[in-house]
Amino acid sequence: MNLRRVLLVVAGGAAGTAARLALGMLLADAGVLPVLIANVVGAFLIGVLMARPFLRLSGAARVELRLLLGTGALGGFTTYSAFMTGTVGLWADAPLLAVAYAAGSLVLGLAAAASGLRLGRPRAERLPTGAAS
Repeated sequence: MNLRRVLLVVAGGAAGTAARLALGMLLADAGVLPVLIANVVGAFLIGVLMARPFLRLSGAARVELRLLLGTGALGGFTTYSAFMTGTVGLWADAPLLAVAYAAGSLVLGLAAAASGLRLGRPRAERLPTGAAS
């Protein structure tokens, strides 16, 4: 086990969790909206993070940056447990809304991650084959 990498994830996770709490406090009366926002924005940023070459960082430095920002910060910012708890909470009062929230969260999360991967790639990699620069 690499203690440095574990500590990078811990530090990133603390920052991401604090950011998610701040978002929840900022939108305290918005029901499940803060969780939806955190998960969709987090999915997008994870996509960008995975697509970026990080200014030609070496393999180990790239891995550590992805652990800090992806696994740690964005992993702490997004939250599957809050998503499920919010869905169950909605189910008690509005089952159709709960289904729409769960399905919408999954669709938006997938779309955000795909968009992040696409937009995060360097411009040259996004051009269609045969296109002029």
